[in-house]
Amino acid sequence: MNRKLLILNLFLASALIVVAIAAFKGNDGSKNADSPEQRVRSINLDKDFDFCGEKLPMDNWDVRQRLDAELLRNVYFHSQTIIALKRANAIFPIIEPIMKEEGVPDDLKYLAVAESTLSNAISPAGAKGVWQFMKSAADDYKLEVNTEVDERYHLEKATHAACKYLRSQKSQLGSWTAAAAAYNGGPGRIRDEMVKQRAKSFYDLNLAADETMRYPFRIVAIKEVMKNAADYDYDIDQEHLYPPLTDYKTVDVKGAIPSLGDFAVENGTTYRMLKLYNPWLVDSKLTNKEGKTYQIRIPK
Repeated sequence: MNRKLLILNLFLASALIVVAIAAFKGNDGSKNADSPEQRVRSINLDKDFDFCGEKLPMDNWDVRQRLDAELLRNVYFHSQTIIALKRANAIFPIIEPIMKEEGVPDDLKYLAVAESTLSNAISPAGAKGVWQFMKSAADDYKLEVNTEVDERYHLEKATHAACKYLRSQKSQLGSWTAAAAAYNGGPGRIRDEMVKQRAKSFYDLNLAADETMRYPFRIVAIKEVMKNAADYDYDIDQEHLYPPLTDYKTVDVKGAIPSLGDFAVENGTTYRMLKLYNPWLVDSKLTNKEGKTYQIRIPK
């Protein structure tokens, strides 16, 4: 009896395998179009790579290996890369014109991906927003930060501030690559180490901070994958990309708002939507003691 039961179980298991294979393959034995194709392979480095027009010295084996490591990390970090690609459709059209206006290279948008994956993130150190500003830097670049308003979450204003900061660091350090490293490791540290080590470029530096050593390579890797997503087997339907939040009207507010919940309802929306369109409103009220004029977006 046990022998018959075993045979029956083996037969059922075989049948299930056949059904699974049939579902996975088409009638002609090819893969179903809905089945993702995964190819895990090494990355081709026999091409030119650059950041903001500054070529990486790919004849340097150390540079090649460090870039290779970041490419592998980003190419095969599937969930993070897909999210970045989807969010870019919503965020890049907003920040690209600001970068052009500020006179900085378009490649710097990939720094924002490295910082926050284009989200209003909060770091353990307290940096906030898509551009991950610390409060001290926000103050330096005239971003309002208090218990009710935090313009580090205001994408347009924070982008202007980030561009000004990076442009300043480039003028001091001599390259956009070094400026990007300074965005992560601090300008003083990069400047001091370049002098101490007699380094001619970032690629000559030997820094104790592994994160900063990796940072420019990480940005270049993110740029490479996002610009050439299909080459790395990323296939995202256009309708799956996140749309930009453009369908809104703007209300000028010069006084106080005792309750943002009431304000939302009065303007035909919800508290949740009000916060999504205005993430810089960080409290449930707006006291506005100084009588400023705030432009609040109301989704249509």
